[in-house]
Amino acid sequence: MRLRDLGERGLISRIERAAAKVSGRSVVLGIGDDAALLRPRAGEDVVVSTDASVENVHFRFSNESPRNVGRRALVANLSDLAAMGARPMGFVLALGAPGELLVKRVDGLVAGLLHEAVRHGCPLIGGNCSQAGEVSLAITALGAVKRGNALTRRGVRAGDRLLVTGVLGAAALDRARAERRGRVRHVAEPRLRAGLALTRVRGVGSCIDISDGLEADLGQVLDAAGLAADLEPAGLPLPRGFRRACAALGLEPLALALGGGEDYELLFTLRPRGPSAAWLSQRLGVAVTEIGRVVVGRRQEQRGWRHFAR
Repeated sequence: MRLRDLGERGLISRIERAAAKVSGRSVVLGIGDDAALLRPRAGEDVVVSTDASVENVHFRFSNESPRNVGRRALVANLSDLAAMGARPMGFVLALGAPGELLVKRVDGLVAGLLHEAVRHGCPLIGGNCSQAGEVSLAITALGAVKRGNALTRRGVRAGDRLLVTGVLGAAALDRARAERRGRVRHVAEPRLRAGLALTRVRGVGSCIDISDGLEADLGQVLDAAGLAADLEPAGLPLPRGFRRACAALGLEPLALALGGGEDYELLFTLRPRGPSAAWLSQRLGVAVTEIGRVVVGRRQEQRGWRHFAR
C-alpha cells in the first residue's frame, strides 16, 4: 500500500495510534488538537530546537533502513537539547512525502522516531503531514532547563580547556563504509545525562554538540569570540579499531575524526582550574577527554559539513 491509497487522515490516525504508546509527564495535551500543551516545572525555562532530515541530503533509502533514518532524525534534535543541559519534554514532526511512498516505509520512520522517544522520554505530541517531492522529517524538540542553568556557546574565554565526551569519527566511518558496500547502521547517543550534569559543574564556559564535525562546531564557538584553539590531535578519542578500519578504506583517520560529523558528542570549555577529565567522566557518566586549549588568535578554515557550500 502507498500513501496515496491511505490518504492524509489515514496516515495521521496511523501515526497517532503508534505515538499513543509513548507518554511524558510534561505533556498536558498531545496529538489530536490544534496544538499541544506542555507544562514545565516551576523555575524552568523552555528550550526549543529544530532540525530537518531530507532524502538524498541526509539519507538515502538505498543504503539505510527507514527505522534507522527515523532514529537518527530524532537523535539530532535531542542532541541539541543535551548541549543546552535540558531535559526533553516532547517533539513535533512535520512529515513531507510523495504519494507513491510505501506506507511500510513511513511505518519504519515512525518506529525509529518512537524508539528514541521511548528511550529518552520525549513523546511525539503533534505535527503535520504534507505531500512533497521527496521524504523529509522536520522535527522541533522541546525541553526544559532550570532557570539560569542553560549551557550556551557564549561563555568561552582564552585559556579555557577543551573537552569532549565519548569518541569521534564513528558515524563518519559508518557512512564511508555504507558508500562502498553496505548500509548505514550507526546511531549516535544523545548525551542528555551528560548535558544535565554539566549544568551543575562549576567552571563550564561554553558547550555545543558535534553535529557538523569537531573542527566546524568548535569554530562556531571560537569565531564569535575571536579566539582560536590549540588542539592535540594525538589525544583525540577514537573508537576501537578506528585507524585500522580507515586504512582498509583508504581514509585518513584524523581527517575523519575532525571533520566527519554526526558524532553528537558534547564539546565544552572549562576554566583552567576546573575539575579533571577523570572526575568529569564519573560525574557525566561517559568518558571525557581533554583535547586542547582556547588561545588568542585567528582560526583557519576548517573541515566539516556545511549546507549550501560549493
